[in-house]
Amino acid sequence: MMSDFTKTRDAILRGIHVLDGGMASELEYRGANINGPLWSAHVLEDSPEKIVAVHRAYIEAGSEIIETASYQVSRMGYAEVGLDPAGADVALLHSVALAHEATSEFPDRRIVVAASLGPYGAALHNGAEYHGNYTCAFADLVEFHRERIDVLAAAPSTQSADILAFETLPSLAEAEAIGQALAPHPELAAWFAFTCRDEQHVAHGELLRQCAAAVAAFPQTVAIGVNCTHPTLISALIAELREASDKPIVAYPNSGEGWDAQSRNWTGTSDPAAYGANAAEWRVAGAQIVGGCCRTRPTHIEMVARCAKMNRS
Repeated sequence: MMSDFTKTRDAILRGIHVLDGGMASELEYRGANINGPLWSAHVLEDSPEKIVAVHRAYIEAGSEIIETASYQVSRMGYAEVGLDPAGADVALLHSVALAHEATSEFPDRRIVVAASLGPYGAALHNGAEYHGNYTCAFADLVEFHRERIDVLAAAPSTQSADILAFETLPSLAEAEAIGQALAPHPELAAWFAFTCRDEQHVAHGELLRQCAAAVAAFPQTVAIGVNCTHPTLISALIAELREASDKPIVAYPNSGEGWDAQSRNWTGTSDPAAYGANAAEWRVAGAQIVGGCCRTRPTHIEMVARCAKMNRS
C-alpha cells in the first residue's frame, strides 16, 4: 500500500499544467549581465531583485511552476571559475528563497517551486551538456549531483524546494548517476528532463524511451520530460515517453531560434502565438505540463497558459 507521504509526494504536480520559461535569457532582456561562465548564477549575487522580478513575470503570465535560478550552481562549477565551492551551497539555497519570495506575492495561487539542477556538463562551461561525452568517471557524476541533493534535502522550510528538476540531461549514464545520488533520500520528489538530438534519441545517443524507463523506476520520480530541444521534435518525443512509462510528462523546449556557436548569437525568430499553438498539440500528444526553455519569455508562457485554460474549460 502506498504510504501517506508517497501520496503527498506524487500529488505535488496534480492539477499543474503550466511551467515557466527561460530564466537566463529573460534576465538578459531585463539588463542583467549573464556573460560569465555561471550565467544567471552571477545574478544571484549581484542583482537578486531581478530574479524575483522574472519569477513574478512568469507567475503573472500564468505559470504554476517556477524554476529557481540555480541551473549553473554547483561546487565544481564555482571552483572552475575560482570561487569558493562552499559559496555554491549558499547560492543554491538563496535561489530557492528568492523563488519563495516571489510566490509569497500571490497568496491565492498554488505555485510549485522546482529547484533547477543542470547536468555535469553545464559546470564545465564548454557545451558538453549537449553531447554528454564526459571524460569523468561514473563516481564523479554521482558525487557532483549528490552534493547539491544533500544541500537541498537538509534545507530549512524557507529554503526548501517542492521538487528537484534535473534537466538538460544528455545521457542515460548521467540519469543513472542521479538515481544513485538520490537513493539516500526516498522522500524527495524529482523530475528528469532530457535534451534530445532527434525524435528518438537523447543527445548522447541512447533512446529516450530507454532513459525514461530507467528513471521511472526511481522512487523519487514524479514526472519525466524533454527540455532544451527544438519544438519541432517535441510531439514525437512525447510519444516515446508515453511508450516508456505512465509518469506525467513535462515538455519545455527552446523557442525555436537557433544558436550559432561560432558567432555566439541566436538566429531566427520566435512567435509566442505559434508557440502557444504548439503547446496545444503537445498537450494532445500527452504532455501534462508545458513551459519553455532557452529564449522563451513571459509572452510565450502566457500563450501556453491560455491553451491550458481552454483545455480545462
